[in-house]
Amino acid sequence: MITYNELYDALRKERYSEQLQFIPKSFMKDVAIYLQDKKEIASKENDDFSDAILKTKKQFENSIAIFKELMLRRKKKILELAFIATETGISKRDFENMLAVEKECFDEIMKTLEKEDKKIAKALKGVDDGDEEMPKNKMVVFIADADEFLDLDGNKLGPFKKGDVANLSQEIANILVIDKKADLIEEE
Repeated sequence: MITYNELYDALRKERYSEQLQFIPKSFMKDVAIYLQDKKEIASKENDDFSDAILKTKKQFENSIAIFKELMLRRKKKILELAFIATETGISKRDFENMLAVEKECFDEIMKTLEKEDKKIAKALKGVDDGDEEMPKNKMVVFIADADEFLDLDGNKLGPFKKGDVANLSQEIANILVIDKKADLIEEE
């Protein structure tokens, strides 16, 4: 069984360390039991709203918030570990501190990142793997002036004035739309 202080302590350790912190393998089960117990106590109807029930309700709410923040911080660290592992080829660091569900998540992220790296390598070699379409162009209308810039191949584009229409690669068009320099002209 876990206590409120142990739950808070786990968050504190995770918050102030760059590395994934150790938590017991039964942690999720223990937290589930703890939260269920607190929920049962907090949901009891009492005419005088005793201090103990009010304190338990507040502790229940805080425990949920603490648990969510703890899991969010751990997910962020797992993502960082996956990025490092794909770049360096080393994936064992902090692996022993992961819960089973986190290890599964880490493995799936690694598979996805490695698959993407292979696709990028194929594209750089000019190999068409058949499942990716050639980039399409998009028509855009400029909603603000844009100075001369380079496209993804290093070719000069522009300058463009507000109201100009251009047929640009999908990537460049998306960047211009995100930067609020242009709007897409929808094809019919």
